[in-house]
Amino acid sequence: MNRLEQILAYCEKTAFDLHFTDAKKWKAASADRVLVGYLPIYFPREVVHAAHGLAVGIMGSGDRKQIIKGDAYYQSYICHLPRGVIEMGLDDNLQDFDGFVFPAICDCVRNLSGMFRITGNGKFSRYFDYPQNFQKHIGGDFYREEILKILDDVKQVNGVKPDKAALNKSIGLYNANRRLIERIYDIRQEYPWRLSAVETYHIIRAGLAITVEEHNSLLEEVVSIIENNERGEPMDNIRVVVTGSFCEQPPIGLIKSVEMAGCYIVDDDFMLGARWIQGDVDDTTDSPIDALVTAYLNQSTFSSAVYDVGNPKGKRLVELARQRKADGIIFSAASFCDPALLDRPEMQKECDAAGIPHINFQFHENTGQFKVIKEQAGTFSDSIKLWA
Repeated sequence: MNRLEQILAYCEKTAFDLHFTDAKKWKAASADRVLVGYLPIYFPREVVHAAHGLAVGIMGSGDRKQIIKGDAYYQSYICHLPRGVIEMGLDDNLQDFDGFVFPAICDCVRNLSGMFRITGNGKFSRYFDYPQNFQKHIGGDFYREEILKILDDVKQVNGVKPDKAALNKSIGLYNANRRLIERIYDIRQEYPWRLSAVETYHIIRAGLAITVEEHNSLLEEVVSIIENNERGEPMDNIRVVVTGSFCEQPPIGLIKSVEMAGCYIVDDDFMLGARWIQGDVDDTTDSPIDALVTAYLNQSTFSSAVYDVGNPKGKRLVELARQRKADGIIFSAASFCDPALLDRPEMQKECDAAGIPHINFQFHENTGQFKVIKEQAGTFSDSIKLWA
């Protein structure tokens, strides 16, 4: 097995380890280390890292855990992710986690924060809200207070209050992480056959469960390998951007089905939190918390979880498709995902106005009609090749 295959095998195993074995081993190595689990989408992991912590992304249980108890906590007409997370919390999957953060996405995730308090998971459970006003003296001040609450939560566990140097160092490490991930996407834009969308997904998702230092090391190796070596064979595939899967994650079978149907996925929002901030955050400032605030206000990507009246996400999606030289866009949302499904008609209008072909389907994180999806994606690919 060559080095890339070793990395891919490790990342696939780590990405779907629902007991977070590596993260728990890391915590056990020192008494002042903390584990903070966070739900999708974005969370400023830098502040936990600077406080001797590891922010671990909890992306749901997918099809790797049967949901029994979780179904008693939520009604059946919502997405699958909250039920899977509650099941993990009620079982032993999240033991040794010190706290949990529930970013503002939708009402389902908001309610999870209260449920975790009731079930007694962790030493703290924090609902982490985001500003919908992007003026620094309004939304910026609000967001700064939200970050300080997290720092206080962690300090209550391990007594650590990070200084300016620690925060700047953490920001620098995550800057490098985002740059390396974007470099992989840039390489795949030109040579998508060198690393499949599924392999890319495993690599990025694994980074949510290990230290940023280890992930950066792995990413550097991957970039070096796919940048300088041919792998795979070019195929007569169209290039697509997949959007709408920013929170509940699609089954791996769905991603494979789209690829097998003749589509190179050259960009997506599967692991959007790892790519949320566009560009670097200032890591040389005397006010690193303010630097994180400024980056969120001015450098955030687009998402259905964010109010965007001043910067419409439909236009930004069109810009992304053009930047990636995509032939079309696939709207792929989780069933009952209100933010994605409510935004989709307006985003489709923007695609129509720009002359960009598009198709849409829905999924559950634990299942999918892959044969139907493959047929739809294959027809989409063929129609573009024939008539676009």
